[in-house]
Amino acid sequence: MHIHILGICGTFMGSLAQLAKGLGHQVSGCDSNVYPPMSTQLEQAGITLTEGFNPEQLHIAPDLIVVGNAMSRGNPCVEYMLDHGLPYISGPQWLGENILRDKHVLSIAGTHGKTSTSSMLAKILDSAGLNPGFLIGGVPQDFGVSARLTDSDYFVVEADEYDSAFFDKRSKFVHYFTDTLVINNLEFDHADIFDDLAAIQKQFHHCVRTVPSTGTVIYPGDDKNVLAAINQGCWSKQQSFGIEGTESADWGYSLLAEDGSRFEVAIAATATAAGERAEVSWNQSGTHNVCNGVAAIIAAHQVGVSLQQACAALSDFVGVKRRMEVIYQTDSVTVYDDFAHHPTAIKTTIEGLRAKVGASQIIAVIEPRSATMRLGIHKDTLSAAVGGADQVFWYQNPRIDWDINAVAEACDVPAVATADIDSLLALTISKIFSNTHIVIMSNGGFEGFHTRLIDALGTS
Repeated sequence: MHIHILGICGTFMGSLAQLAKGLGHQVSGCDSNVYPPMSTQLEQAGITLTEGFNPEQLHIAPDLIVVGNAMSRGNPCVEYMLDHGLPYISGPQWLGENILRDKHVLSIAGTHGKTSTSSMLAKILDSAGLNPGFLIGGVPQDFGVSARLTDSDYFVVEADEYDSAFFDKRSKFVHYFTDTLVINNLEFDHADIFDDLAAIQKQFHHCVRTVPSTGTVIYPGDDKNVLAAINQGCWSKQQSFGIEGTESADWGYSLLAEDGSRFEVAIAATATAAGERAEVSWNQSGTHNVCNGVAAIIAAHQVGVSLQQACAALSDFVGVKRRMEVIYQTDSVTVYDDFAHHPTAIKTTIEGLRAKVGASQIIAVIEPRSATMRLGIHKDTLSAAVGGADQVFWYQNPRIDWDINAVAEACDVPAVATADIDSLLALTISKIFSNTHIVIMSNGGFEGFHTRLIDALGTS
């Protein structure tokens, strides 16, 4: 079958394309942003890419068009597809029907931590010899690819609540035939498609409703937003987790190091295998990552991986690209690339780094860039999110039409806002002294700031 993918260079659609190729299909696609690294991955997989959306590419009609959720009415290829009655489907529905339906699917959902938790779970299952397939919204450094297809009975998928396509406004995760569902947390986000928190909770509840009675829903027992979604109705087994000693939690964790680099996981006394406990000692930091790890351990336990096996695997977990990834390091300066684009993610990431580096200087360089950020939904909570840093630089990219200077002025730590990338670079360099940690936060390319900073540091 010839499958043509509209919007192929996004992380999800590009990964899906490689899975389709792995099934033996002829795969091609188009996008307006055909550039590395995804374009390189696709070309290496033998997938033909077309720059732009000229409908001539559809004149020899493919057998099926898979439509990315970035596509909308008015797109030339979309209009041609509809006018000529070409067969089409959304990416999530294609994934569910062609790959996930006959697997034990372990879905990782939540506002924060999906990519990290999915990567941790894939690592655990792989270390246990289960050879899982996976599709993850980032690149786990333990594997080097964002997706792979195997003959295993198990598949790990990052389960996004974003809509499926212009013709299917259900969240992606309702298509996934989930058996084991992790909901890490739940906050208001994606303001471009959701009106409020209740609208997001409704979609999460739809996902919960798809889990069979033999399946399991895993969640933090103290997250009221998650509980509100589950309490709308859950017909599956439930496993909750929290700090050890938390009443009614099925799994508990306790920090053995303040920065989260060592922690212990225990199965509660009321559960099967009561009293079993094991330790993780890894290179990750922050309580948020500890919770991600605990959720991954519980999910793996549902398919037969022991607590000891899971903790041993996590102790060898390398990490995920663009999730506090060290991209430059000398004796005096360390630069991290991080994907954080929500106030909670920014806050927990900086707090985790603070716990790790102690009194060393932390400089946060932040580009509010997501659709929700561009709408200014979180602007009133951004200032409080950076209190763990010593110096903050905010970048007002051209797509932000609200004044980021007000955010900088409201910060309790020294903060400056600028709309000029050259000034941002000069400001950052001017504040570097011995033992400085610079964390760059953006969910985009940041106009090449990462590379420019590294180049400047390398020549200084």
